[in-house]
Amino acid sequence: MKNITVVGSGAMGSGIAHCFAQYGYNVNLVDLSKEALALAMVKIENNLDRQLKKEVLTVEEKTATLDRISLFTELKEAIKIADLVVEAVAEDQAVKAKIFAQLDAHAPQDCILATNTSSLSITTIAAFTKRPEKVIGMHFMNPVPVMRLVEIIKGHQTSKNTVETITSLTEQIEKVPLVAADYPGFVANRILLPMINEAIEALFQGVAEVEAIDEMMKLGMGHPMGPLRLADFIGLDVCLSVLEVLHQGFGKDKYAPCPLLRNLVAAGNLGVKTKRGFYDYSDNPKQPIPLQF
Repeated sequence: MKNITVVGSGAMGSGIAHCFAQYGYNVNLVDLSKEALALAMVKIENNLDRQLKKEVLTVEEKTATLDRISLFTELKEAIKIADLVVEAVAEDQAVKAKIFAQLDAHAPQDCILATNTSSLSITTIAAFTKRPEKVIGMHFMNPVPVMRLVEIIKGHQTSKNTVETITSLTEQIEKVPLVAADYPGFVANRILLPMINEAIEALFQGVAEVEAIDEMMKLGMGHPMGPLRLADFIGLDVCLSVLEVLHQGFGKDKYAPCPLLRNLVAAGNLGVKTKRGFYDYSDNPKQPIPLQF
């Protein structure tokens, strides 16, 4: 594989493009607007500068990485010679279905189609193509340049060759591929999101305040970040979406999203990206927000 197309230039898409380009792959980064792509390149350059300061890469390697990334607003043009397409758009089944139908129609016949979905069914997404054996999940962790895990999800019809190819590719960009079956939330989010939801429930019931909950999990369980701050970092809307997939997929009350989470999302308090969630990110240092129930 030499040519990678990444669809979606948000936090995940830009991070995925960064990693492939850093390890020598030609990357076409696609989004709907030039403005979104320009912001993505700023993010990528900022992350490369952090690596420079840590002496992870040289100035020459930074320049080479940026030179390997090409920007597109037309999907059809961006995938003409792709060996792999990684979709990293919103966690919306209808949106992904439309994109995968387009990818199937215009990507080369032997191109593998991957989705960065954190919870949606790979088998269902693959059904919108005529190449389900070449559709796979590549669930990168955020922030992509830092986190080593890539959850590889095998759909019902994903071929053994596709799994082996993507596993090998993941290792080549110095990530750790771990394979999961195609069930709601896969492994990572099936375990993580109920924990986060339980932390929100504890806050909702007045068991402890925001900082106490987070510090207990950091000091008592050795977590690098408390569950409420982590939820802010992931995005409360994303947390809600994954929990809804789990709740619908398994039909068990233990996956039902906490009412407080629903209210925060409805109010537009989505965490870091809106500068307000369980913490206020408009000032430094970040402060927990007193919540009224």
